[in-house]
Amino acid sequence: MIRVLIVEDEPVIAEAHRDYLVRLGGFEVVGAVSTAQEALRMATAGPVDLVLLDLGLPDARGVDLASALSGVRPAPDVIAITAQRDLATVRSAMSRGVLLYLLKPFTFAAFREKIEQYLRYREALTGDADAVSQRDVDRALAELRTSDTRRSAKKGAAPQTEDAVSRAVRDSSDGLTASEVARALGSSRVTAWRYLERLADDHVLERDTEYGSAGRPQVRYRWRRR
Repeated sequence: MIRVLIVEDEPVIAEAHRDYLVRLGGFEVVGAVSTAQEALRMATAGPVDLVLLDLGLPDARGVDLASALSGVRPAPDVIAITAQRDLATVRSAMSRGVLLYLLKPFTFAAFREKIEQYLRYREALTGDADAVSQRDVDRALAELRTSDTRRSAKKGAAPQTEDAVSRAVRDSSDGLTASEVARALGSSRVTAWRYLERLADDHVLERDTEYGSAGRPQVRYRWRRR
């Protein structure tokens, strides 16, 4: 079992992390904390294998916590899960030991792809020997550099579009129909509907069928509240 510490100050998102890890299997959540101070205390008490880290914490910068975690022995791996997408923050996080970076809002599919990418990296550096070969190191680094875009494209989904659809629905207080999402994104209704259905299947959105006085019923998609 891979021992995971969730560092997230929004309880709904922290619970989503926990639920997703349970769905994937092979992980044990040792704690969910909302501050950098609590996170460092738990990681020091350890052992913690992986930290899912929000960079926007109330008591410290997440990038500073990532740096502090690198000094813990044994040091946990860190995946940033955050809404902070400015280039300076991303560069700072990566230079301080963050292995992978997942932007909010995200779907279960996007979460799963990052975790599977991490598992492949971890597998490349796991073995009975005390030392690894150059091939093992190269393979591990290659896994971290592998873009999820190619895998998603094979499944017919572009991460950028999925992210835009997610944000559009999340930012709408009353939810949106496929036609409304299409107008907001400048895409076809069919394209919007396909992404909305994918997000609903991943339990990110919920469907609400509306019956009007005339015409066919329409589905309104709302951000799922946990």
